[in-house]
Amino acid sequence: MERLTFDLAATPLRELNTFLHKDARDGAARHVTVLNPDGAHNIAVGLDCPVEVEIVGHAGYYAGGMNKAATITIAGSAGTGVAENMMSGKVHVKGFASNGAGASAQGGLLVIDGDAGLRCGISLKGGDIVVGGSVGSFSAFMAQAGRMVICGDAGDALGDSLYEAVLYVKGSVKSLGADAQFEPMSEADIATVASLLDQAGLDHDPKAFKRIASKRSLYHWNADADQEY
Repeated sequence: MERLTFDLAATPLRELNTFLHKDARDGAARHVTVLNPDGAHNIAVGLDCPVEVEIVGHAGYYAGGMNKAATITIAGSAGTGVAENMMSGKVHVKGFASNGAGASAQGGLLVIDGDAGLRCGISLKGGDIVVGGSVGSFSAFMAQAGRMVICGDAGDALGDSLYEAVLYVKGSVKSLGADAQFEPMSEADIATVASLLDQAGLDHDPKAFKRIASKRSLYHWNADADQEY
């Protein structure tokens, strides 16, 4: 069976998730459509096979969390923690995303066509995030690795306590967080942004983006800093 549809207005969410974890992994379906999600939490969490899941409507908390290999499309908006701790694969939110989108993602690609809430990409550990709109305050807080492309604006404290992750912003930044700084865009940066925009299906001039990375002044404790950072 190549395609299968689950209507959550008539089928329990547990039945859908059980199918995705067992039958889909065994090859029972390559494409699963989810109708009437109505903001249900924990849809398609922890998938570890290359199945395509299309959620037609809005998803609740942690949709696509801990994803590995699956391609998950949400034809609506997503609640807190979408694609949290993603390992690989792709999660595409065609609407807006709430707080903590892509938190701790270690791999894969998260695409958000609209805006993202607070702390998008918090503690990012290697995944890529492309946001077609703007992001809220404290996005990329303690981001350790990976890349984030923001096509709109960013709120306060962007990249606070940034490590090795690199951020690219087209719009305005209300403020940078501790130890984050603007840096010149290199040809390699422009190519990176162009590639990520292409993967996300977004049309922007990669040369219009600004690069933000760590000053690296917080990498080592400085006893003479008098707690001023």
